[in-house]
Amino acid sequence: MINGDQIRMARAALKIGVRDLAEMAGVNPGTISRFETGKGGMQANTLDIVQKALQGAGIVFIEDGEVSSDGGPGIRMKGK
Repeated sequence: MINGDQIRMARAALKIGVRDLAEMAGVNPGTISRFETGKGGMQANTLDIVQKALQGAGIVFIEDGEVSSDGGPGIRMKGK
């Protein structure tokens, strides 16, 4: 499951704001903002919708330890 930091990093990589992502995913911008800052949770189905929207825009999510044993969760852009 992705976390708020990964969503914030993905938005930065795509150079989009919270409102842009909210529009892409069809969710409330406040939901994304609260999740990114840790001030609120996100229902699993909503998080899945946000993740799919970002993946559709070219983001690949990296799980904790996926790249190296000491690596944390992150993102990367999909190769062209």
